[in-house]
Amino acid sequence: MLLRPAQETEEDAEAVRRIAEASFAGPRDERRHGVVARYAPQVEARRRERIRHLTRTDPAGSWIATDPAGRPVGAAQSLIREGTWGLALLVVLPEAQGKGVGTALLERTLHYGRACLRGLVSSSGHPVAARTYRKAGFDLHPAMRLHGTVDPARLADPDGPTVIGSAAHRDLMDSVDRRLRGGAHGVDHEYLLRHRRLYVSDDLAGSGYCYLRDDGRVELLAATSRRLATRVLTAALLSVPENTRARIHDVTAEQQWALDVGLAAGLEVTTAGYVCVRGMRPPAPYIPSGGFL
Repeated sequence: MLLRPAQETEEDAEAVRRIAEASFAGPRDERRHGVVARYAPQVEARRRERIRHLTRTDPAGSWIATDPAGRPVGAAQSLIREGTWGLALLVVLPEAQGKGVGTALLERTLHYGRACLRGLVSSSGHPVAARTYRKAGFDLHPAMRLHGTVDPARLADPDGPTVIGSAAHRDLMDSVDRRLRGGAHGVDHEYLLRHRRLYVSDDLAGSGYCYLRDDGRVELLAATSRRLATRVLTAALLSVPENTRARIHDVTAEQQWALDVGLAAGLEVTTAGYVCVRGMRPPAPYIPSGGFL
């Protein structure tokens, strides 16, 4: 096995995307004869753009593992934002798992963030992942997922005004980020603003924002109070198209307000994975982005 820095090219971005697709694929993603279903071309292009974005902003945090024949078999991407380190991606092809590839990739990304006081990881519930992150010094906080069809009749209207956000809200969002996680998302907002719908609330009581993906998943939410967090999450859920299932991932026990909103909207709750933190408590009120933490 050889580790090399990822390059900001379409070739490397596609290699990382394919590894991630194969790594995350489950029985639901499989067609007959074992062929994994492909995503829509625009979705694949968007994922390549995110991979290139992180390779460009954090070249020392993006790595690819190759086998003796030079074939990419694993990849990892990490980022540093104002002293807060995050693991954005760690994936290994199924046939290469259990051979130390993931451990080697994680070590490179951890080395990249060695000077950071704070760290964040969104982990699956796999026992190996949990053991690995705990050994690396992270506190593991069990997480929940909410999913289902939103019933607008059961969900109360937001208790105050929200607006559709834009680049004009960048400073507001960075300020909220710093307060909750010690570091602004900064340039990551540029990617999110291009591809996600943004809801913002700002009044004398505080500020909050929420990104929503086209597929109904809450991508990232941060607010200065539970009241503001409830407001922007409610606005986002009420905007989910009628035939689209809403999803909220990485809801820790500190986010009971999110649980209340989701259950009121008619969503179901399950347990899934961990939010892992080092040098900090889980940000709250906050719902992390798996790709940007």
